[in-house]
Order: sequence, then C-alpha cells, then structure tokens
Amino acid sequence: MNTHLSTALNLAGRGVPMLPLRAGKVPFGNCPACRDNACGGRPNMKTPGPCTCPRPCHAWAAATTDLALITGRPWATAWAQAAAVAYHPGGVGLTVVDLDHADAVAWARRMLPVTRTVTTTRGEHWIYQGAMQSANAVRPGVDIKSTMSYARWLGPGTGTMTALPDTVRALVVKEPSPVRPASRAVTVPVPVGGGECPHRMPAYLERGIAMAEQRISKATNGVHAAVYRVFLAVLSAHGRCGCLTETHMARLFAAAQAKGESLRHCTDAWANALTRLGL
Repeated sequence: MNTHLSTALNLAGRGVPMLPLRAGKVPFGNCPACRDNACGGRPNMKTPGPCTCPRPCHAWAAATTDLALITGRPWATAWAQAAAVAYHPGGVGLTVVDLDHADAVAWARRMLPVTRTVTTTRGEHWIYQGAMQSANAVRPGVDIKSTMSYARWLGPGTGTMTALPDTVRALVVKEPSPVRPASRAVTVPVPVGGGECPHRMPAYLERGIAMAEQRISKATNGVHAAVYRVFLAVLSAHGRCGCLTETHMARLFAAAQAKGESLRHCTDAWANALTRLGL
C-alpha cells in the first residue's frame, strides 16, 4: 500500500472525505465516461460535470469516506499514480484559508485569529472549525476552501483549531454595486398612504440610531461588512418615513470612521443599502 492511499484510509476512517490528486494538484477523471472532460467538467477536472456514474466521480464531489470506494476500482489505479492526497474541508465542517505567499501570511497574522496552521509549498493553510462558501482570490494570495472545494492534505499542522471568525466570512460578502452616487443629503420617499411616521415617538428613532452606533463600535471582525449591515438595518426601519436627517447619517458615519472605515466606504455602503431597499 502506498503512502497516499494509507493516508487517505486513515483520514477517511476518521470521517474526513478524501480523494487522490494527479500532478498539478488536479483530481483524476475516475471513470471512462469522464476522461478528457467528456462529462462537461471544467478544464483540469477541478469542478464536477453533470455525470451520474452513479455519482459525480471527480473534483470535490468525488471525496468520500467509503473505504470500499477508496480502495476499489477505479481508484486503485489512481492511488498508484497519485502525486498528492486531498480532502473536502466543507464535508467535515472545516474552512481552509489558503495563503499563497509571504505577504498573504503576513496579512493573516495581523488580521485573523490564531488557529491551526499547515505549511505549504509557498505559504500556509490556516484551518478553522466551521464551514462556509468557498471563493478564490478574495484578496491577493488568499483563497477560501470549504464547501464545494478541496484542499491538499499536507499533515495535521500545528496549533489549536479555533472557530471560524466573521473576518473570514466577510471576505466573500459582496455588497451590491451602487447604481447612483450617494449624496450627503439623504432624501427618502414618504410611505404610501399619507406619510405619517409609523414610529410616532421621536425616542424610537433616537434609540434605533444609538443602538446602531453601538453595534458598529462593538464590531471586532468584518467591520466593513458590519457597517453595511447596520446601514441596511437602519434604512430598512427608518428610511421610508422621512424621519432620518443628515445629523443621523453623520452620527453613523462617525461611528464607522472611528472603527477605521473611510468616508468613501461609508458613502458607498449607504448608497448600496439605499439601492438594496429600493429607496
């Protein structure tokens, strides 16, 4: 039994979905119908096509904990030719932050909570407990590998694995693109049916703005996304009755800037929230 197959069997026995990789960190096409991407998979077989033989047989979808499948045909030949072994992080509730060079590693050390790390050829894998959407190039040299993705197995790593932080989740949050520039003076339409404020008491709005300021000030991870979510919540609650003033908006911007956000980001986030709500 070769080393890669032995590793795969050991990890699969502990519930980690495994698969073999050929040279270039690319999965095998594991059945005749899928060779040369005949099944419709993307180039290099990195994502599965619509094959049902009887299930997707390559890329992350092929990862399995079934020891009989791992040792049986057609994988017996694949393991003999494998250049590396991979696993499906999302399938076992993990997220791998793939840091591809020294600058990316330096960024992670400044910005991310300490967790288990694994040394790679050019950088490091930071592994967190918790699954999320995968995405490539979320910032220079940084990929997120979790659901519907695979990562090379390079050993157990060092350090204690910690919970997936909002800082990492926020890397794949994309705000809607603004369709019009924001203005410092916010004009919002009155509600259909007369325009009377449904909140009735000014104290309701004041309490809402104060709570929004507090939520921004307490954000510790993913401040960029947190500011957008707070703006969206405030406009959702108060944006249609004509109560919001430039003073309220300035208070929220000041809270965001105190957390390190730029005026440009505040303006864009406010515009995006208006667009999202159709205001």
